[in-house]
Amino acid sequence: MIDKVIRLFNIIQAIQANPGISAADLALKCDIHIRTVYRDLDTLSLIAPVTNERRGSGYRFMGKFYLHPLNFTEQEALVFSLLPSVIDRDKLPPGFDTAYNKIMSTHLKEKSNQNAIIDNIADIIQMGTPAYRQESPNFLQPIIRAILETKTIHTIYHTQYRNETTERHIDPYYLVPREQRFYLIGYCHLKGEIRTFRISRFQRVELTGQSFEMGDFNIKSYLKNTWSIERGDKSMTFKVRFNPEVARYIREEELFVHPRMKDQRDGSLIFEVTVNNEREFLKWVMQYGPAAEILEPVSARDNLRQQLAEWVRLYQ
Repeated sequence: MIDKVIRLFNIIQAIQANPGISAADLALKCDIHIRTVYRDLDTLSLIAPVTNERRGSGYRFMGKFYLHPLNFTEQEALVFSLLPSVIDRDKLPPGFDTAYNKIMSTHLKEKSNQNAIIDNIADIIQMGTPAYRQESPNFLQPIIRAILETKTIHTIYHTQYRNETTERHIDPYYLVPREQRFYLIGYCHLKGEIRTFRISRFQRVELTGQSFEMGDFNIKSYLKNTWSIERGDKSMTFKVRFNPEVARYIREEELFVHPRMKDQRDGSLIFEVTVNNEREFLKWVMQYGPAAEILEPVSARDNLRQQLAEWVRLYQ
């Protein structure tokens, strides 16, 4: 059985590399008798769209059929690498060793190419480094690899607001760019819940051999009503009036939530949105100064009035 699988694999490779190849050339390339070629082609036609429609036109695959790269998972590669040690080698047909070596070399080549692609992506993505910060390692590469391979990472992470450095194991789910920074969303084993981590605060990132499953986690549901990246516990609906001078710019803002916008006769814009983090939203609104008036909720108007009064006292 194994020798037949090997023959079919070789025939597929030969037809892919030489569309229109004849049965005689297949027999020559695969080192088998031509009658075996015909029998194997009959078997192959049951699982692949191989055709020889016109006499003398040779064999080819119809449509977009293609034997894709192996794309072994780490577990599949490990199991396959152990195959020679669990099979009675005296019963192996001729050609097993060469076929096995070809498959393993193909897997290693794919793995090398994948790593090279990840390295290039990590180098291409440049978010910029503040002038005051020392050059730090680019942790995008190991994080991207961990996400693709579903591997837990071992990290050293600095939490800024507590000025605390901790050792953590994280199952990395998604990389999210926000405001010139990258954030990692994943399951934190230390806290026992899904957390958001700022990439620039990692001091060490290493892949472990431990695999993880994301389960039913949904990134859209997780970030629902999140204005930027910081998730709050309480949703609040804001209504803001933007004057005509800035209204045109608000309409083209690329936002991560779905606001309701209504044009006014005087050219102003009523902007209504529900968010779960008041601080992030107010920070965005305040950049427009007096061109933006918070209409609702009243508590937000009162807080802003109090803050403005403190600024007036500071600058008097």
